Amino acid sequence: MVDDGPHAHPAGAAGAAAAAAPGRKRSARAWACWPARTAAAWSRWHGLATFAWDSGDEAGRRLAAVQLVRLRAASQARVADGFGADPATIWRWDQALAAGGVAGLVPARRGPKGASKLTAELAARIGELDAAGQTLRQIAAATGVSAFTVRNALGRVAVPRAGERTGTGAGGGAGQAAAPGQDGGPGTLDRGGPLPVLADPVPRDGERALARWGLPGEGAGPVFAPGARYPLAGLLLALPALEDTGLLDCAREVYGKLRDGYYGLAATLLTLVFLALAGEPRAEGATRVPPGALGRVPGPGRAPEVKTIRRKLAGLACAGQAHELIMALARRHAAARPEALGFLHVDGHARAYFGTRTVQKTHIARLKFPAPATEETRVTDQHGDPVFMVIAEPSDSLAGELRRLLPSLREIAGEGRRVTVCFDRGGWSPALFADILGAGFDLLTWRKGAAPDLPADEFTTIRCTDDRGREHACDLPAPPRTC
Repeated sequence: MVDDGPHAHPAGAAGAAAAAAPGRKRSARAWACWPARTAAAWSRWHGLATFAWDSGDEAGRRLAAVQLVRLRAASQARVADGFGADPATIWRWDQALAAGGVAGLVPARRGPKGASKLTAELAARIGELDAAGQTLRQIAAATGVSAFTVRNALGRVAVPRAGERTGTGAGGGAGQAAAPGQDGGPGTLDRGGPLPVLADPVPRDGERALARWGLPGEGAGPVFAPGARYPLAGLLLALPALEDTGLLDCAREVYGKLRDGYYGLAATLLTLVFLALAGEPRAEGATRVPPGALGRVPGPGRAPEVKTIRRKLAGLACAGQAHELIMALARRHAAARPEALGFLHVDGHARAYFGTRTVQKTHIARLKFPAPATEETRVTDQHGDPVFMVIAEPSDSLAGELRRLLPSLREIAGEGRRVTVCFDRGGWSPALFADILGAGFDLLTWRKGAAPDLPADEFTTIRCTDDRGREHACDLPAPPRTC
């Protein structure tokens, strides 16, 4: 059966149109189609199939292409276009047919051409040298094989999957020497057995199927498999610091849980944090990090794709609890480090906005020209550690943001505690000073302008020791000047 539709052409509709284009009188139409078992090419001379070959018969396909050119049924370029090849390939097939006949058109076998060097005797010899304490390179030099072959013979490669038995060499001696008594299950090892180079992902198809019906509840739990190498495993070093911030606990307190699915709230937040630590702070960065490697770190087996991350973020944004999450983190920080809240530094930063919404433009110092941006007001403690951050329109001044943040600062510092609020000249405002002092805070700021020098006898040298044991000496006016 021959199908002359454009979809039957090996190069698609474009190739079919090129092959069917009318030319000189003796030009022919070269077509090819691949039904279930057969394929055919024919000429426009008589409207009948000229050549036919079985599916997978590459030699027959090449012979048909060469014969169409030799019979001048079509030009070499049109035959190449019709068969999805280059004209140079058609020429090489013609040369191979002229040199070796039809046998010259048979594709050469790919991969190693000779028998494996890793025989049962050689595998036993490698095992003896390894037991003697020699390194992989020393064993490879003594046996005349590569270091990878030695590693394969010793079983220091990926663990075979369930139901598979891989044995290299005659009689599978290498496989027997590699992992004696090993059942080959993914992520399972005998006690004292060699570790796989990369841990096989644990099959979790059942949990994913249940997630489609909302059965896992909080999402699939973490599962880890042993492996000699774990790409991106260094991200796990951030877990103690992440636990110290209380991100997961505060998120559960504020949001409860996400919509039922395979990836729960903890897995989603860990993925976002690990992506940021890997240098990809946006959801699109997940396309540049292997999902299998990233998924091994938090434990779900495979990290969520970009569309899943965006869907989870959209669900969190729709809850409208971002401010509550920020304040919960700030209260946890204040409870853990109350001694660091003696001074609170407030500063504003413009962050360029590249989204689709209409945002007012402001001058961005990094870009040196106006652009759509948001104004981030960051509050840090006296050690420079972040306490919280709020985002506002760029038209809001630092003075206006400070006035709006006074209730939040009092909530964090606690009632009755005298805290000094430090900010730069952007917050200079006598009206703001009165509001800050009225709220029970002290303030420390500055502004540009001419001012008379103070007499030297008004300064006193104050010495102090910082948290690292270093001593500092500062000349400060005494008594302190207040506004």
